[in-house]
Amino acid sequence: MSSDSSQSPPETAEVPDRRPLVAFTWLWVGAPLAYGLYELVRKATQLFTG
Repeated sequence: MSSDSSQSPPETAEVPDRRPLVAFTWLWVGAPLAYGLYELVRKATQLFTG
């Protein structure tokens, strides 16, 4: 086997930037979760305070 330096191994290959996708995914899951937690706290306080 010859050592060809023109090809990069998979570890150093350029990967696409997924930060926008990760941010969108966090918003997609986090926004309803935050709203649900807000409603839970709001209704729990109504339940226990009258």
